[in-house]
Amino acid sequence: MRPDRVDVVVIGGGAAGLMTAFTAGRRGRRVRVIEHANRCGKKILMSGGGRCNFTNTGTTPANFLSANPHFCKSALARYTPAHFIAMVERHGIAYHEKELGQLFCDDSSKQIVAMLLAECAEAGVDVRTSCAVESVETLEATTEGAPRFRVTTSQGVVDAESLVVATGGLSIPSMGATGFGYALAKQFGHEVLPTRAGLVPLTQTGKPAEAMAELAGVALPVTARCGKTAFSNAMLITHRGISGPSILQISNYWQPGDTLELDLLPGQDALETLAALRTSRPDAQLRTVLSELLPKRFAERLCETVFESRPMKQIDPKPMQRIAETLARFPLVCSGTEGYRTAEVTLGGVDTKEVSSSTMESRRVPGLHFVGEVLDVTGWLGGYNFQWAWASGHAAGLHV
Repeated sequence: MRPDRVDVVVIGGGAAGLMTAFTAGRRGRRVRVIEHANRCGKKILMSGGGRCNFTNTGTTPANFLSANPHFCKSALARYTPAHFIAMVERHGIAYHEKELGQLFCDDSSKQIVAMLLAECAEAGVDVRTSCAVESVETLEATTEGAPRFRVTTSQGVVDAESLVVATGGLSIPSMGATGFGYALAKQFGHEVLPTRAGLVPLTQTGKPAEAMAELAGVALPVTARCGKTAFSNAMLITHRGISGPSILQISNYWQPGDTLELDLLPGQDALETLAALRTSRPDAQLRTVLSELLPKRFAERLCETVFESRPMKQIDPKPMQRIAETLARFPLVCSGTEGYRTAEVTLGGVDTKEVSSSTMESRRVPGLHFVGEVLDVTGWLGGYNFQWAWASGHAAGLHV
């Protein structure tokens, strides 16, 4: 049987893959998307609690981690949140800003997947689901526009001039995540930087876990700090350790052995706050005062394990300073992370040094492109990773 012939094969029907596909299709390119799952956009569907935090209006290159922090600049500059918002509005999808520039669908993340598939249909893109890739090989391209790649799948063989790897990372394997894209990159001679779980809850064991054991479900605002990086948002204590937006954010920067500190009174000077309360409420117990500044169960546990509760008037300046310093720089001892099972993203990936920042094309293999999470570009929590998917997919779609 003769292979099918198209201009572009996109492996992966997620955010970056679909964006690449219809951008190329609008240019008249014949595009086929190959998705191994039974439907496209599974991670889109479960994102944002089912409402899809589809972009962040404050996106800048500073919101991304990469061995080459300059790599993401070109694509992000050429396809901005405003461009994606315009498409969302054109499709009549209602949305709202939750916090810090984060945009969510009012109704359902299904609307974003439907929009992307509608754009693909309009651009003539052939989308194949439940289609597993069995092998990828290069062909001898003798003329301009001749096929360079042969992709053998469970639904037949297809030849194409351009191949786009949009396979995502290792996060949330229950959604079908695999390391296939990294293996493909290595097959073509690309270096893959070490990967690890990102935007992920942290775990505790031993005494730190025992100290928190009965506090599961308690949430409080904190500033989580690792080295020179800090994020202010909510922290949630879990049965396994700690989670919440501030912890997910700092997890991208923390590794076992690193010092992790919490400011338990973010936006306040702890010493000034305690000194004022000592003056205004000298007879109040430290436990009582802290219970008004922090969740009661958390404050009581602090007084059982870290501080000794006594009337405020009996706390001298030096002990008061030590209490304030502990509240401002509370040491958090973590043993690891919950891993890819619950991680929202994968840190590391295909090294960008041999990929064009303007076209996402390989510098080693003409016609080969990498987009989205498979690359060593990882955004913060809050819609940044979707914006990278849209921007990198758009860049590749204009070039394939």
